[in-house]
Amino acid sequence: MLIINVIFFFATFVFQQQNISLINLLGLHYIDSPLFEPYQLVTHFFMHANFPHILFNMFAVVIFGNMLERIWGAKKFLIFYFVTALGAAVLHQFIQGLEVYSASGSWLPVFNGIFEIQGDMVQYPSTIKDFNSVWTTINIPTVGASGAVYGLIMAVALLFPNTEVYLYFAIPVKMKWLALGLAAIALFNGFQNNPGDSVAHFAHLGGMLFGFIMIKIWQRQRTDFY
Repeated sequence: MLIINVIFFFATFVFQQQNISLINLLGLHYIDSPLFEPYQLVTHFFMHANFPHILFNMFAVVIFGNMLERIWGAKKFLIFYFVTALGAAVLHQFIQGLEVYSASGSWLPVFNGIFEIQGDMVQYPSTIKDFNSVWTTINIPTVGASGAVYGLIMAVALLFPNTEVYLYFAIPVKMKWLALGLAAIALFNGFQNNPGDSVAHFAHLGGMLFGFIMIKIWQRQRTDFY
């Protein structure tokens, strides 16, 4: 997972030299966007916006993913990783849909013809006062493995709740409190709806939610859970 993410990250800069944006091609657009493609549901969590973004995510994958892969094995770890990443995407799409619906009265304004695309222009009803914000929501791509990372953190917190990690390499904190703290921060920032905030906070919560569900399902299957 680490190698694939790094390859995609450097490929972004290589293709950029050819005026090809891999972020637009492989990042996840809202399902009603003209730029949306089904494969983006998978490719988006191998893409990252900048070096700090990939550094944090891959550091977390190495630390927390290693703990889980040792007890689950590669196959179960891979299943968990993909489920949490896809779950994060599903919740993020749902929240985007709520935003689009509240502004336009439709979950799919492009598909339903409320927004009519004519070349480089978009026609829309005069009743929609904040069209630019809606159009940005529809067409700005989402990238990153953060949903899966938050899912991994949730899994480690459930399996090793009292294991301590060092926040900022200095502050000892138990995994259960780290997971709860990150969930609370993501929830708070998600409802803040800060226009300058480009982080998909509900995607983080989606990763944690689907991670929690997966762990509980596996715990019920005692013969198949380690």
